[in-house]
Amino acid sequence: MSISDIPAEFAPVSRPGSWPEGLSIRAETPDDVDGLTVLQGLPKFRAGTLRLPYPRRKDVEARVNQSSPDKVSLVGILGGTLVAAAGFARSAGRRGHAASLGMGVHDDYTGRGIGRAMLTELIEIADNWMNIRRLELTVFTDNEAAVRLYQTLGFEIEGTHKDFAFRSGSFVDAYAMARLRV
Repeated sequence: MSISDIPAEFAPVSRPGSWPEGLSIRAETPDDVDGLTVLQGLPKFRAGTLRLPYPRRKDVEARVNQSSPDKVSLVGILGGTLVAAAGFARSAGRRGHAASLGMGVHDDYTGRGIGRAMLTELIEIADNWMNIRRLELTVFTDNEAAVRLYQTLGFEIEGTHKDFAFRSGSFVDAYAMARLRV
């Protein structure tokens, strides 16, 4: 499928001057499953998530095919390569004002502003399209670059989860972070 074949509702967006040159961000589609499977299998990408090594295509495909009006899933494309994935899911009921966020950037494309562009788009959608007041996330305490990025965009550390996850043979802590739109 080429860019010209993508339905209008999934059309990529480019913001010259504010994003890395050539970066397009668009809604995730079923055609992204192979790229997402590769992305999720990368060592540094995986280290920042709760994913296990060797993602199975069928599991990635099942997640991509779970559609919900309370879920936003974006991908970043640079030079024809899927270089980032980011999204959030709105909570239900009395926590309908909140959404849980996750994102990651391809191992070979970090430090180029792609994460900032992806997160900025998620914040724009949450604030101005879905009226989400609270965006929350969990990030490993040793992921200093991600923590700095989140802080520059208004996220604050609200606490530390001790021994939050088991990764590469040992337990790691994670910060609970949130951004409140006031």
